[in-house]
Amino acid sequence: MNAKHNLLLAAAILLGSSLAAQNPIIKGNYTADPTARVFGDRVYLYPSHDIISPTQPEAKWFSMADYHVYSSENLVDWTDHGVILSQKQVPWGNPEGYSMWAPDCVERDGKYYFYFPDMPAEGGLRGFTVGVAVADSPEGPYEPLPTPIKGINGIDPCVLQASDGDAYIYWANNGMLYGARLKDNMCELDGKTIIVSEGLPEGFKEGPFVFEKDGTYYLTYPWVQDATETLAYATSKNPRGPFDFKGLIMEQSPTSCWTNHHSLVQFKGQWYLFYHHNDYSPAFDKNRSARIDKLIFNADGSIQPVTPTLRGVGISDARKEIQLDRYSQIYPYGTSIAFLNPASPFDGWYVSLGSEGAWVRYDDVDFSETAPTTAILRVRAEKASTLAISASWLDVFGEVKVPKSAKWKEVKVALSGNPTGLKDLVLSLTSGAGVEIDWIRFE
Repeated sequence: MNAKHNLLLAAAILLGSSLAAQNPIIKGNYTADPTARVFGDRVYLYPSHDIISPTQPEAKWFSMADYHVYSSENLVDWTDHGVILSQKQVPWGNPEGYSMWAPDCVERDGKYYFYFPDMPAEGGLRGFTVGVAVADSPEGPYEPLPTPIKGINGIDPCVLQASDGDAYIYWANNGMLYGARLKDNMCELDGKTIIVSEGLPEGFKEGPFVFEKDGTYYLTYPWVQDATETLAYATSKNPRGPFDFKGLIMEQSPTSCWTNHHSLVQFKGQWYLFYHHNDYSPAFDKNRSARIDKLIFNADGSIQPVTPTLRGVGISDARKEIQLDRYSQIYPYGTSIAFLNPASPFDGWYVSLGSEGAWVRYDDVDFSETAPTTAILRVRAEKASTLAISASWLDVFGEVKVPKSAKWKEVKVALSGNPTGLKDLVLSLTSGAGVEIDWIRFE
């Protein structure tokens, strides 16, 4: 390896590191408003399902006809359990309403209660009624109850099961947050509805997510300051409030995705923020996709602001295709990412290293205890070039001769080193220009 390359790697160490993750987490469907819940040893994800309106494609508005549920044991590999509820199954709903917005799901006494907004078939406003569907397992099948919850006029239900044994439901309507206690049957309100957002700074929009940690109740919600939504939080010692505003969890999107919607969950000792962005639909921010990033509480209970990442969370298996375009860090010598096929965004992206000295780093790759002997890359290049493969910055263990090609090629190379264990993977352009990488895997 030449001296210039070693200097680049050494300089890179000084730039710091990013959080680890691969976002968006679901391909094949748009997955907005992700509510995550831990049941047993798995995380279950209950998002809404954005689609282009089949009845008014020109409307350019939110359109949702059904719900899927997804689950994972490692936050990397997700199982789609299919549709658990569609608008045509709701007895009281409009079967052509396309307003099945942000849902929630909780378990109580062995039953799973799925809460969802829908357009009433008669005499209601779009998305302004909340229903319940019940199942014996987190993935369903779910049976919707014949009527919605009496007394709720709003969207985006969230259910809190407090440590005192009571359950509370929260919902949004016209920029205000409401809440009420639930009866033991989890399907009826028990007592007076209160306005939970009273006393909070102006800008509450929708999408509340309430949880309890160490005796404190956290109200988290999208908060509008300018044109797009941030994520903010407030705290209280009572699930009914009043809540004291504390600050932001996430800033506005730098790429102008109008909405954000989220949930927070602790899984295997680590807290995570689930949220959405329009990664797969940059030109239409009503088709959104779920993301995850790590979240950290300070000792005083305050939340450290989360910076969105492409890498996301979880450990990637070196024996599977590693999508370097979901990088942890990139060095900007003509570096960029682009869709493999703009007409088919779920095909994903590629990363382009434009000029000599450019590099891309992807954190937390598990090479296992048995070192691989070869690397396979899907690449193309505007001229013959050379890539160096490094682990944890300074451990160079492979060199790839990339031929000039306008078409994608799979290039297989023998490794000169023996990487094992958990490493941060770095690919660096040591000579040439215009190298594009779809993926790399090891054998």
